[in-house]
Amino acid sequence: MFPKIESFLESAIFKSRWFLAPFFLGLIFSILLLFVKFAQELWHLTAVVLVTSESDVIIGILALVDMALVGSLLLMIIFSGYEIFVSKIDVAGHEDRPDWMGKVDFSGLKLKVIGAIVAISAIDLLKSFMNIPDTLTADQSNALFWKVMLHLAFVLSGLIFALMDKIAGDTAKH
Repeated sequence: MFPKIESFLESAIFKSRWFLAPFFLGLIFSILLLFVKFAQELWHLTAVVLVTSESDVIIGILALVDMALVGSLLLMIIFSGYEIFVSKIDVAGHEDRPDWMGKVDFSGLKLKVIGAIVAISAIDLLKSFMNIPDTLTADQSNALFWKVMLHLAFVLSGLIFALMDKIAGDTAKH
């Protein structure tokens, strides 16, 4: 009925995807902020490695692993999110282009995000277990219980997401 209005509206909707680009730039900046904290933790760990206990060194290393996982997760979200919602990243001929780039759809991105959250939660839980004193106060016991429950909720969420994707993948396309 109003083809010019419809064409304008569709064009505006399609171009609006570019409003997401600043979000991805913000995530790139957050990787830089995370790197600053990583360097700070690495410096601190290096300074005290000879005078601290083995468990404290392991906890420090786990903190570094945790930050590396978060950084990797951010990078995956930036690459995949930008390609899914904004525009293709044209680096097909680059020798360092990750194999998964351009192949992760929204469903795969959700599974990778929940998988990373489960891994990060597991590392935090392991750090908590390494810091358990010989006798626990009621507050410490309660906090540990809720960390375990939260981790199990993340694991269960991941399993449910994977099951939903499996069911959706097995369903005939309409």
